[in-house]
Amino acid sequence: MIRVGKITTTHGHKGALKVFSLTDDPGRFEELEQVYVANGDRKEVITITSIKYQKNNLIMEFKEIKDMDQAETYKGKYLFIDKSQLKKLPQDRFYIFDLVGLSVYENDVFLGELSEVIQTGSNDVYVVSRGDGQKDLLIPALKKVVKHVDLDQKKMDVQLLEGTLDNE
Repeated sequence: MIRVGKITTTHGHKGALKVFSLTDDPGRFEELEQVYVANGDRKEVITITSIKYQKNNLIMEFKEIKDMDQAETYKGKYLFIDKSQLKKLPQDRFYIFDLVGLSVYENDVFLGELSEVIQTGSNDVYVVSRGDGQKDLLIPALKKVVKHVDLDQKKMDVQLLEGTLDNE
């Protein structure tokens, strides 16, 4: 299951929910009929009936949620889709969940494991955890830096910008 949104609060008295999109394309929700919501140890299927946009959030209504009291129980929960519902990405584009955990190398020298992707707006930044008390590396997700990504081998090859390792 892939997280695609976080329910932040209720909206109105009819059970609508305010959702923060965790995807690059919030319009993607319009292509979905149903999503899953984590409910304890199980995932509950809920049916989307309405989507409106409000600044950086979505206002969503669901068939199964009838009023504000019921909607309150969903606050703070995540929305998921099945991996089979993912869109195919263009070449050299990757889902964040596929990148996290990759081993990162420069010229066959192991730098660490990609532990997080920071979305800055202009370009993503990869956080590479080095272990042994060393500071994390922050690597810009630029074509001139990221030379190759091999999801099958769980490996990323990079060419660090000058000065990246100087502040250790």
